[in-house]
Amino acid sequence: MEFLVNASGRESDICKLFGNVFAEAEGAEEGELIGRLSRDLMQETASDDLHTFYAVHKEEVVAAIMFSRMVFDQDERDVFVLGPVAVATAHQGEGIGQSLISFGLETLAQAGVEVALTYGDPKFYSRVGFEPITEEDVAAPFKLQYPFGWLGQSLTETPLTSIKGSSRCVSAIGKPIYW
Repeated sequence: MEFLVNASGRESDICKLFGNVFAEAEGAEEGELIGRLSRDLMQETASDDLHTFYAVHKEEVVAAIMFSRMVFDQDERDVFVLGPVAVATAHQGEGIGQSLISFGLETLAQAGVEVALTYGDPKFYSRVGFEPITEEDVAAPFKLQYPFGWLGQSLTETPLTSIKGSSRCVSAIGKPIYW
């Protein structure tokens, strides 16, 4: 298994993975939605504002994750939000997703990113260091459908503290449907 950071030339494979995984798990409509999100993120987001990591096994993309920038109007910390995340159905349960997320978090920390956020299953994401946060401590860009899934972690030696001000994310994921 090889973890890679440069999606150039593999964009189509990555988008296909996201679409297929979500279609298999949650239906064709969700697969189309998340496939489109991954495409929009890669096509519309400045390279400084998006980090895509993926895993290749025997030349096939079997997992992918994306971190995109979030900006807070009263806080200068460098913050990225994780999502979407996908592991090919045939490879789920092998620890690939957790390993890829850990690889991504380590790479971001080395690049000076201070905080990582995500919105998802606390049981899964707690395995890679995410802890529950509240919308009062860290404002989400939109009202969360499932506030218990709002999670964060510090990527520095300093524990995560409240992030002040309202937030905004990159335009591709800046739609209420994703929140």
